[in-house]
Amino acid sequence: MSIEIERKFLVDEQLLPEAEQKIEMIQAYLQTDPERTIRVRITDDSAYLTIKGKMVGISRKEFEYPIPVNDAHELVKLAVYPPIEKVRHHIFVDGRKWEVDFFEGVNQGLILAEVELLHEDEGVRIPSWIREEVTGQVQYHNSYLAQHPYSTWE
Repeated sequence: MSIEIERKFLVDEQLLPEAEQKIEMIQAYLQTDPERTIRVRITDDSAYLTIKGKMVGISRKEFEYPIPVNDAHELVKLAVYPPIEKVRHHIFVDGRKWEVDFFEGVNQGLILAEVELLHEDEGVRIPSWIREEVTGQVQYHNSYLAQHPYSTWE
């Protein structure tokens, strides 16, 4: 088990630098409720089953396990909502990795950046391509986007 501590931001795509790495992802949720989420994530050549606990501040417990890709595809079929599709861009700022997700499908047009921290009060330099912090705003959680796609927002 680990503790996930992250901040989340909206991005100004016009100011975004070129990514050092891009990874296509599919995420499907097997359970979503305020106490926990259970998801399966498939990338180009790997898959993971992840269980996340309830958010407390900007932290939550996270359990993540590699699983066979074929099993992951079968688990996607059991998802309670359509899968999230996105391309994750890795951008490094001051030696820190920022994960910038370009959503596709019904969430196309949404771009979110996340940065993981070692502790909640850790300082981080905010790059010029960040528009607005949305940490803690439930509508920007992937589990929410699976239920309420960005394309349906008003």
